[in-house]
Amino acid sequence: MSDTPYVPPKVWTWQKANGGRFANINRPVAGATHELELPRGKHPLQLYSLGTPNGIKVTVMLEELLALGHSGAEYDAWLIRISEGMQFSSGFVGVNPNSKIPALLDYSTLQPQRVFESGSILFYLAEKFKAFLPTDIAKRTECMSWLMWQMGSAPYLGGGFGHFYAYAPTKIEYAIDRFAMEVKRELDVLNQRLADNRFIGGDDYTIADMAIWPWYGSLAKGERYDSGEFLQVHEYTHVIRWADEIEARPAVQRGRMVNRVMGPLEIQLHERHDASDFLFNTEDKLQKKD
Repeated sequence: MSDTPYVPPKVWTWQKANGGRFANINRPVAGATHELELPRGKHPLQLYSLGTPNGIKVTVMLEELLALGHSGAEYDAWLIRISEGMQFSSGFVGVNPNSKIPALLDYSTLQPQRVFESGSILFYLAEKFKAFLPTDIAKRTECMSWLMWQMGSAPYLGGGFGHFYAYAPTKIEYAIDRFAMEVKRELDVLNQRLADNRFIGGDDYTIADMAIWPWYGSLAKGERYDSGEFLQVHEYTHVIRWADEIEARPAVQRGRMVNRVMGPLEIQLHERHDASDFLFNTEDKLQKKD
């Protein structure tokens, strides 16, 4: 690495070699790279996703809805391997022009309804099934505020800290310090909130918890980017207490298995088309951790 300070050029150009681990899928233009229709299963809800934190939000929500008895929440979950560029197919871009997972197609409507962005999908499903979103205006607003907080904060965690700490080809002290500071501030925001509240929105479990847990719950448990010691996550005791309670929910344990391609095979369910697809759905096996 050169000691010469970097001076941005007058006009930026795309260097394909840049980007570290994800260089093969990062590009400065949108749109499809190849023609390919998306598969369609037997249920009205068709999910195209991957078991990343953003994908887990939606599969947890769907499994929680089914656990409540909402049979209309039955779904097919199709695996989108982003490392192979499947999110750039013409079919996927037609559902999400931003080419990010997850993406949902709802065929129960008069015309098939596409829904993209994980927070939007959570809100759409909560509205559709009248669940996990308070009807009281004050509680509903609090829930939505925290949902928007997650959508605005997580890029600092994933694209900021996670990228420069775990994936960037070069360790940059300034970048790691800058984003580590912000991530610890975000954890402190949550820790202070959860010191006086059982769940993020208050007394009730909502889509705010489903949105925040996959990112910050795993971080507080030391399971993300192998950064627990670096960030001293043991300090955030209220976040850890909350994360443990969410993780103990059977629907959460099922949801985190769907479209998962990492960890032990017994907690991976690459595609989900029926409840019977969970071959390891006894309580003791669902309790297994990564």
